Amino acid sequence: MGNPAFSQIDDRLDALVSLDLGGRGVEQLYRAARARQGGSLVGAAADALLSIPDKANVFVTTGSVSRAWISPSIGENDGPAGLAAVVRALSLSKHALCIAFVEATLIDTTAAILTSAGLTVLPYEQAKLARDDGSLAVVCVEAFPVEDEPAKRAAAALIEKYRPALFFSTERVGRNADGIYCSMRGIDYGMGRARIDYLFDEAIERKIPTVAVGDGGNEIGMGVVAEAVKSHVKFGDQRPDGSAGIGAVTGADVLVTAACSNWGCYAIAGAYAARSNKAALAHSPAMEAALLRRGVDIGLINSVANVIDGNVDGIPEATHLAVAQLISTIIAPAFK
Repeated sequence: MGNPAFSQIDDRLDALVSLDLGGRGVEQLYRAARARQGGSLVGAAADALLSIPDKANVFVTTGSVSRAWISPSIGENDGPAGLAAVVRALSLSKHALCIAFVEATLIDTTAAILTSAGLTVLPYEQAKLARDDGSLAVVCVEAFPVEDEPAKRAAAALIEKYRPALFFSTERVGRNADGIYCSMRGIDYGMGRARIDYLFDEAIERKIPTVAVGDGGNEIGMGVVAEAVKSHVKFGDQRPDGSAGIGAVTGADVLVTAACSNWGCYAIAGAYAARSNKAALAHSPAMEAALLRRGVDIGLINSVANVIDGNVDGIPEATHLAVAQLISTIIAPAFK
């Protein structure tokens, strides 16, 4: 259950980010996830983040290689901005050192978004020095293998090396029951895609706390609402060729469903800021505008419309700014 002191804020945040403006069936996924969680999804995620020890290592991931058959360097604009909001909050409040795993081809764009959120991107040993002396808000970005067997081998080694206190994933596609990484259209687009769900699975196996955010049913974390994905998401029961549906099999301790994964992250950051009594930790409309503009400048695509613009998942840019403002308004009573 969530923290009773923040239950009204949490419930409002849940309701806001679950508005199914994209018509993907997320409201049904939300009901299934909420029933499983026994309370607010956003609140449970914020509580999990609050439990991280100061100066801990934290694994994080996002990013979608959206058109790898054309170029593996083409990423989408849902995911990186949301991750940046969460990483920023953890870095500023707990001096956590987040290590972001993405494809080698998306390191530069991921780093650019994190930089626009105020974080300094450094190799681990340098970042650790800055984290430990408190002189910088830092983050690392590292490549993860794009093939199954190397990914499985890397998973255990990375956990042994970094000893993460938590693993946070947002808008990160996971494999389905057939081992396929599916688009929302039911297409296999696993080529060039880092198999980070194997790292997430290893974290679950080792009882490392896990939090995941998703909006379509094909992301890491959605395994815990598999039946709802099959029943309510297009191609959730089967792909156009009749094979297993798009639902990801990997679960999570806490799953936050949202109409847009960025929104889920912004709501988590807001609930976290409220619990910390530090309004500066929350995402803001000004930060949202900056991150959306940065995404355009570095070529992240609006994957629904297939163009580079400030709209995310086909939802107008103005709506994303409005959601950021509504989150700020919802959490405002916590700071009075």
